[in-house]
Amino acid sequence: MITKIEKAVRKAGEHLLDGFNGIKEVSFKGKIDLVTQYDVAVEKILMEELSFLTPEYSFVAEETANEKSDNNKVIYIDPIDGTTNFVHGFPFCCISVGVYDKTEGLCGVVYNPVMGEMYKAEKGGGAYLNDERISASIKSDLSDCLIATGFPCGDNYSTTPEMLIILGRILAETRGIRRAGSAALDLCYTAKGVFDAFYEFNLSPWDIAAGKIIAIESGAKVTGLEISESADLYEKFILSSSTPLHSKIHKLIFS
Repeated sequence: MITKIEKAVRKAGEHLLDGFNGIKEVSFKGKIDLVTQYDVAVEKILMEELSFLTPEYSFVAEETANEKSDNNKVIYIDPIDGTTNFVHGFPFCCISVGVYDKTEGLCGVVYNPVMGEMYKAEKGGGAYLNDERISASIKSDLSDCLIATGFPCGDNYSTTPEMLIILGRILAETRGIRRAGSAALDLCYTAKGVFDAFYEFNLSPWDIAAGKIIAIESGAKVTGLEISESADLYEKFILSSSTPLHSKIHKLIFS
């Protein structure tokens, strides 16, 4: 399955890359939630290329499909994760496709065609970047760690003061924080050990479906609000980090 998904994602990635270098028609889904003609077109390509998986699998996708499915077998699609980056020419944007059976992640593909990065993982098979095995950080000392996160915006802006308090606690204990604007890629950068941890609130399932699988297969620990439980795609919070670091970061976030 993952080989066919990778092929579909590469085809859609050609269109994303054309758009990255081209003229974009920008509209708004919310106060500052952007969408372009390329978001819709890339999603359409992916759904057409992956139609061989239907009706066994249903689509849950950001732009055109349902936000939830009654089917246990679901393909989560984010055609461009990091649309604001895409619009502004910042090359931290990607296509994300994650396949699930109920809550079990079967395979995930995250592709950044601008930077030529293809991340992928299958359950039990490890995580890869451009066919090279990747591994999460094993650091345990907060002072040695670089942390990634995302900030609320638009309709969620009211929670920003609380988020800044959390940032302050983390900045005081770590080497620094980065906010790059794509949860899928943040999870992949955690999977390859560039970031030692990533956390974010108020995410949608398509933002994290593929990246979660890749992070887990890299050896990272991935949880939700409860540190003892795996992150649910609809829980609105995710934390991914090295296992030795996990409880320390969780405590900083929720103390």
